[in-house]
Amino acid sequence: MAGRFPPRPTRTTVRGGQVGVPAGARAGIPRQAGVPTRVRRWVPDGPLDLGLVLGPLRRGPADPTFRATADGSVWRATRTPAGPGTLRVRAYGGEVFGEAWGPGAEWLLDRLPELLGAADDPDAFVPRHRVVALARHRRPGLRLTRTGLVLESLIPSVLEQKVTTDEAYRAWRLLVRRFGEPAPGPAGVGERPMWVMPAPRTWALIPSWEWHRAGVDDKRASTILRAVRVAARLEQAVGMPAAEAQARLEVVPGVGPWTSAEVVQRSHGAPDAVTVGDLHLPGIVGWALAGDRHADDAVMLRLLEPYAGQRHRAARLILLSGHVPARRKPKMPRVDIGLL
Repeated sequence: MAGRFPPRPTRTTVRGGQVGVPAGARAGIPRQAGVPTRVRRWVPDGPLDLGLVLGPLRRGPADPTFRATADGSVWRATRTPAGPGTLRVRAYGGEVFGEAWGPGAEWLLDRLPELLGAADDPDAFVPRHRVVALARHRRPGLRLTRTGLVLESLIPSVLEQKVTTDEAYRAWRLLVRRFGEPAPGPAGVGERPMWVMPAPRTWALIPSWEWHRAGVDDKRASTILRAVRVAARLEQAVGMPAAEAQARLEVVPGVGPWTSAEVVQRSHGAPDAVTVGDLHLPGIVGWALAGDRHADDAVMLRLLEPYAGQRHRAARLILLSGHVPARRKPKMPRVDIGLL
């Protein structure tokens, strides 16, 4: 019976990049709410789960740049090298239909296959543990996305440093809505409009008190300001191998191995960019593979050695398995410095 019913999402599986996307109407693509700038149809060469592939791009359930709708569509508003763009993706009958609006429409649709994991090779992964094999069996549509964009993953990753995910998601939501711009096309209007994140110059001009109101301390704000000043150089890292891209990112003071790995996992679709320096991941991996809830980074990397070249995929499958140790102490307290 394994795999007959989709596993119910938990906080851990959501962190692994699981987003619920409704199956949608059987009649096909719903009636469009606005004429798209461009339309593309693409046939993947294997199973594809939009919620799993695009899930890592969502920064919380209220992310103003990402939305999954009841008709089975995933909407994404982003800033491309050609300008702001909105992408709507829907899978039906073994095909993927993409629609895009705005100056970045052509750029988004040209890279739609890579965004949906066309450059990924899931067959290169060989499970070495039962929990990993079972997680992979239950989610055959898992592929690693490649956005081709660095800054859109770097900024929210910096916001997630040393704070709870709720605090980071709140900061991202407030700053994007306050300083971003409405998404092109129908997604940017209505009661819940989507937003495109601010341009690098706009990030650099955010006043210090606005960072404070969003709950972002001076250290994280300063890291983002240093990054946006060299945004063009950082975006060039997309054309580098993942390891070299991480090295370039870590030249920016405040960007370490944890942050750079979180970025290249999304921008490059890097299957081996395992996240080190995480508060919970070593314990989760240690518990799933060896029953060791107190594992540190060194133990985690040793346990993941059989997956060399695919360690990020292995860690993500472990998160998606939901096989985590029971909580023994209170959650990390949430502190809103905007109230101080």
